[in-house]
Amino acid sequence: MPTAIAVTSADLVLPPTDPGTPRAAVLPPPEGRPLDAWVADLQQLLARYGHVVAVCPTSVPAAVEHRLHAVRSLLESDRIALVRTDLPPLGAAVLVRQLCQLAAFDLSPGVLASAARLLAHYIYAGAVLGSVSRLDRVPVGLGSHLKSWLPGAHFAVLAGPTPQMVRVGGGGKAEEPLAGPEFATELLLARGQLQTDWPATALVPRWRIPGPVQETPLPASSPGWWGTGKLVEFAAYLPDPSVLHQLVASVRRETCHWCGMDLIGDRCGFCAAPLTVPEPGAGPRQAGAYGGAGGGGAHAGAYTAGQGADPYATDPYATDPHTVDPYMADSYTVAPHATDPHAGARGADPHALGPHAADPRRALGPADAPDPHAPRPAVPHPTRALEPGAQTPRALP
Repeated sequence: MPTAIAVTSADLVLPPTDPGTPRAAVLPPPEGRPLDAWVADLQQLLARYGHVVAVCPTSVPAAVEHRLHAVRSLLESDRIALVRTDLPPLGAAVLVRQLCQLAAFDLSPGVLASAARLLAHYIYAGAVLGSVSRLDRVPVGLGSHLKSWLPGAHFAVLAGPTPQMVRVGGGGKAEEPLAGPEFATELLLARGQLQTDWPATALVPRWRIPGPVQETPLPASSPGWWGTGKLVEFAAYLPDPSVLHQLVASVRRETCHWCGMDLIGDRCGFCAAPLTVPEPGAGPRQAGAYGGAGGGGAHAGAYTAGQGADPYATDPYATDPHTVDPYMADSYTVAPHATDPHAGARGADPHALGPHAADPRRALGPADAPDPHAPRPAVPHPTRALEPGAQTPRALP
């Protein structure tokens, strides 16, 4: 039985690439449907699929997130995952379609929910804008603000995985190229009021995108996200579901110490608990392979003080170092409690979750924000890590 994927807007539902891909369920806006109807809708999804992964972009109104939390509390269910994403509307729609594709495979609900953060690193989402004067979701310098007032000024903006903005001249030549993927992708376009073919004429050869460029209607939320209606939004992504499945399956799985769900990465997709919780008065190496009660699965205790340091101690996505793309090692944050060498000296972390913690969502508070200087685990390269004969020694079969 596949896990149900739910979205908070119809704009996030793209046409399926094949008949076997399940469709995402659309949750209506809170102002258009009462709370009891939302509860009934989620109850039906849970009864039919068992688990629900609800994708909720960070750009939606706060009332939408509050409604999801209220419904989950009223149902008293731990089978509803709330997945937030910072991707722009078209990139978020691509992510939802990829999750629907993966839902058809034999992935557990916990792995599917936590895979959203991994897949977002392989979606190159951006837009060509006629003005950046109202763009506040991507860093914009004062010079770019001033240039946006010049007649005919266009800007190519990449929102993720690494924000970047370049000015596009009158002849369609950018000041510098946008950083693109190092693996095979397809390009999806959504045209607004801006008349330009720059993504097709510049990005396709630069990013070595094979095949025709796909087009879809512009999401209704895109002008608000980008700060202008004069835009052409684009997203480059991995199109093959089998590659997506192998990419997710190659990452080592863990067990959440709080809810018991499977996960990949450093945080549970269902309860948001961090991967590891050091025992009070014990350093991270005395708490098992990755310090968490129940975490680590078959790897728990594999590295102890007597056996020497774990070469993958700060890498919860531990993969073969020869198959990792150094240019893709970005954005995945190791839980700060898992790599703090002074944890034993200071005692228990007041924000760490344990059997007597009041609420696992405390892990999402501002005080638990990850250290920007903490070591980051490498993200596996979708092509090199999946070549025939490639080994991922730390991945579970």
